Amino acid sequence: MASCYHVEVIRTQISMSERQAEGLRRLSTIRHRSQAALLRDALDGLLAGEQRLAAIESARAVVGAFSSGTAGTAEAHDVALDDAFS
Repeated sequence: MASCYHVEVIRTQISMSERQAEGLRRLSTIRHRSQAALLRDALDGLLAGEQRLAAIESARAVVGAFSSGTAGTAEAHDVALDDAFS
């Protein structure tokens, strides 16, 4: 998930455990990327995951909210589609 940041960035300071810091240093060396770039990528992934969860919840909120007026459409949706497109 490599990206290039050509936008204004905000400096921030974070605290992490020694284990996290060592893992970040190791990944930085292995991947030949700065620690900051790895942290930005991880944050982008976390934020994208949150957006996806929000979209799923939004979709779930409408499940069952509408009625076709016909009983059994959920079970016989193939038949209903055949009828609709015939």
